Amino acid sequence: MRRAYLTTTIMAGVALGLSAAAAVAGPLMDRINAGETIRIGFANEIPFAYPGPDGSPKGFVNAETLGVLKKMGHENIEAVQTDWGGLIPGLQAGRFDIITGGMNILASRCENIAFSEPMAKIGDAFIVAAGNPKGLTTYVDIKDKAAVMVTGSGYSNIEAAKAAGVEEANIMQVPGPTEILAAVKAGRADAGAGTYFTVKQLADSSGGELEVTDPAALPEASINWAGIGFRKEDQDFLDAFNAAQKEYLGTPEMMEAVKEYGYGEPTLPGDVTTEWVCANR
Repeated sequence: MRRAYLTTTIMAGVALGLSAAAAVAGPLMDRINAGETIRIGFANEIPFAYPGPDGSPKGFVNAETLGVLKKMGHENIEAVQTDWGGLIPGLQAGRFDIITGGMNILASRCENIAFSEPMAKIGDAFIVAAGNPKGLTTYVDIKDKAAVMVTGSGYSNIEAAKAAGVEEANIMQVPGPTEILAAVKAGRADAGAGTYFTVKQLADSSGGELEVTDPAALPEASINWAGIGFRKEDQDFLDAFNAAQKEYLGTPEMMEAVKEYGYGEPTLPGDVTTEWVCANR
């Protein structure tokens, strides 16, 4: 696991809005009170969250999270990069304190970690060969044509494909976007599935070999909402984070911080709650 350090500031403040009624501080507040860093964990998922050339956290989820933490008074941050499949295990094992990887809120994930209120509305799409020769625009197309789909290990696209009836043998799982791109370019997979943000970036990098499908072709049920992940025992900190995020999300300051990554007004999550998403996704 590679580690990089964000060292612009060495002070950590007291969490904004932390309830005085909280009887027991969670592990994250214990670290903060001991003067230790807040460790944010993410994979290499452009444009959600990825390491810059110096290892510093880039991407719109990192930018939004760092903005919220700054509002709370926390700027002593350590960035920890790992594989996508290692994010939830790493959080549970205490290798980092917050998942900022752009993780969709899903019922199966809600069983294992706690999520902030949504910070982005996310649609899916595919990368396919230029001209889309097999006409693959939905998971049902992939099922009906017995096509091979490639996606990242642990991605929500796996559940979506299975729900549409795609055979598990036709779902190739790889570590992340680089391998998705390689599989489709080499013809080992007919379509690469991911969020529209991710696959659009992959298609743009293919030199015209690949194109991205229309996310509007997929049903409403394929729309997801991304949140920031926390250990369940850090509910005290999560409550304070949610309060600060509510004040920050969608402000000119926040929108300026994320616009270089393609996050705009359509990406704002609306009034959907994490409780609803956990119950319906």
